[in-house]
Amino acid sequence: MTRTTSAHPGLDAAILDYNGVLGRQPRHGQWQHLARTANWPEQDLAGFQDAVWSARPAYDAGQLSDMAYWAKILGAHPGPRLLRQLRDADTDMWTTTDDRVLAVLERAHQNGMPLFLLSNAPAYLSDVLDATDWCRRLMTRAFYSARLQTNKPDPAAYRHAMAATGARDPRQVLFVDDRAENCQAAERLGLRTLHYTGRIADLEAALLNTPG
Repeated sequence: MTRTTSAHPGLDAAILDYNGVLGRQPRHGQWQHLARTANWPEQDLAGFQDAVWSARPAYDAGQLSDMAYWAKILGAHPGPRLLRQLRDADTDMWTTTDDRVLAVLERAHQNGMPLFLLSNAPAYLSDVLDATDWCRRLMTRAFYSARLQTNKPDPAAYRHAMAATGARDPRQVLFVDDRAENCQAAERLGLRTLHYTGRIADLEAALLNTPG
């Protein structure tokens, strides 16, 4: 793999998670809007979130359709109109990006660093992310759990992205994720990792070789 001389020394590529890194976590108001759309009891937002998260791994892994996912949460199949409303509200929760992170990725991209996305995301959200300007412009390739049929931290998910980088040594590939268990799985495969906790200086240091 060729790399410009201004790219980070010792790194051939970077693989980045989406939500919690590029994407901001949903706001309380967005959760409330989704729960209201689902006609969930107003006073039981925590119960709604529990129902969403319990069904999410199978949805992200492509094992549930949109309809089956929401039927599992609601206990009944929503009609086509409600399904569209739920999907739109859910997608809206996951598509707010962090401008600080995008600015760092823009600099890395300009320096010649190949960037790859590896996200646990359902099929519909994957299509939406693929169509964004930042994904088309900055990402060499994007990998999503629904298309891979497996979620991080399954090693198979990482291997798809690693193979796409073309790097011969996994220690020359940086993996960035906000979840410690996902970073630990990447470390077991030999990747260099950054457990991102929102401190932008850490990302700059790891990706741009700037002082942390």
